Amino acid sequence: MPEQENGLSQFQQQMMKPLTNVLVKPTSADCNLACGYCFYLEKSVLYPDTRIHRMPDDVMDEMVRQLMQAGQPSVSFGWQGGEPTLMGVDFYRKAVAAQQKYGLPGQTVGNGFQTNGVLIDEEWCDLLREYNFLIGLSIDGPEHVHDKYRVTAGGRPSWQKVYDSAKLMLKSDVAVNSLVVVNDYSVLYAEEIYTFLRDAGFEFLQFIPCVETDPNDRTKVAPFSVSPEQYGEFLCKIFDCWKKDFVDGRPRISVRFFDSVFHTYVGMAPPECTLLEECGCYVVIEHNGDVYSCDFFVEPKWKLGNVMTDNLLEMLNSPRQKEFGRVKSQLPQKCVECKYLIHCRGGCPKDRINNPQTEGLDHFCKSHLMFFEYADADMKALAEDWMTEQQQYEEESHRRVEELTGQPEQARVGRNEPCPCGSGKKYKKCCGRA
Repeated sequence: MPEQENGLSQFQQQMMKPLTNVLVKPTSADCNLACGYCFYLEKSVLYPDTRIHRMPDDVMDEMVRQLMQAGQPSVSFGWQGGEPTLMGVDFYRKAVAAQQKYGLPGQTVGNGFQTNGVLIDEEWCDLLREYNFLIGLSIDGPEHVHDKYRVTAGGRPSWQKVYDSAKLMLKSDVAVNSLVVVNDYSVLYAEEIYTFLRDAGFEFLQFIPCVETDPNDRTKVAPFSVSPEQYGEFLCKIFDCWKKDFVDGRPRISVRFFDSVFHTYVGMAPPECTLLEECGCYVVIEHNGDVYSCDFFVEPKWKLGNVMTDNLLEMLNSPRQKEFGRVKSQLPQKCVECKYLIHCRGGCPKDRINNPQTEGLDHFCKSHLMFFEYADADMKALAEDWMTEQQQYEEESHRRVEELTGQPEQARVGRNEPCPCGSGKKYKKCCGRA
């Protein structure tokens, strides 16, 4: 972004929260499935003037331009829905072309793509592989689990087509992860789901607990929601499966929640936003360019503007978005006093169901307590091993530099100076990398 573009000086931009990623809903809530637990289908009421919702090319182009030119060395687009494949292959080729057009020198861009897999074919695989899209495939497990809720509008099952798409993407060297919604039925089959996904060839698994309010009684959860006790047991069972697959003391399968929690045990920011201290680290862009605080809060109260008339960086740093971010940090006293707060941060605000029985707590508070009590010792041991390895690596790096230079490392090299080993990289990216 030019120094004075949209009235923002370079200094002002440096004082702002960086714009590094957006979540895009190019088809809004339009989908070729009618999953029984879907929370986004109802968002179509926000745009009643049209029955079919598709992002126009000019909106896509302006969105891409703003993110690419916001000045960050690495940016990412998350394409979701509804079902994003309804846009067709050509739309994403245009999006990649726009990313190439507006990209800055040395800038990298990532594309994440969440799909139900129904429309995936060889043409899609060619696109996804060619441009290194990272795919999150919604597959809830084996057939009886998946087809419990993931059906068409006419009630027809979807598992076979989704499973065939999974095999095709894995065979085609498309980077694909599995996304599992844990509901009142699937929660009963933890080991079976884990084994099925692992044996199918997935190495990256994400489990998303399902809880929505009952439309007939907003103080209660919907019947398909998973109970806190059941989800806690589910996490512990998945943890046992995960540990059994260790090779030489290291995980062979990545489970996103465990990976994110591990970050908190070694003092690093977790990649999963639900475990951060505050929300508001990204924005959501609807099909017509409307911008919202979060895809769980696509509602008038949290509308920030429109990409065609407003600036994404300013919206990310707007008073409204800052207010949204602070909502998460306003925790009940029980959370504040909890010894596991640093690993949980109160959970996702959407899961703080307005129910007097929860006392403002996350619906899954008990689930997390059950998991941390069960896994804390193992997580601490893994963290200690990892930090020991990092310390040994750093000491070896110091020794290597001293051998190369004949001088103590700290007296010789700054973190941002060229590495003396001659690699051409900065020291912090080479021999000084911990």
